[in-house]
Amino acid sequence: MTTTKNLLFFYGLECPHCQKMEKLVDTLNTEGFDIEKVECWHNKGNEELFVKMDCEDEPCGGVPFFVNQKTKKTACGEVTYAELKEWAEGK
Repeated sequence: MTTTKNLLFFYGLECPHCQKMEKLVDTLNTEGFDIEKVECWHNKGNEELFVKMDCEDEPCGGVPFFVNQKTKKTACGEVTYAELKEWAEGK
């Protein structure tokens, strides 16, 4: 998979933590952010992209995993709405 979006949300379809975070992602998207949802448990190309993106100094090792390609900031696991919004804003 190749993507042109800056904000990526890697998730697994059956992951309960991802399902919680997807609600926050949807809220942020309605507020004008453009976060791309990337399912990586059932899509080999997306899984390869996840592995490539998750090889920084402190890898997450799982989902949910968020990457801001513009700022190179990441968020790992369940985070609060405020934390996710700061990540999306590049703070």
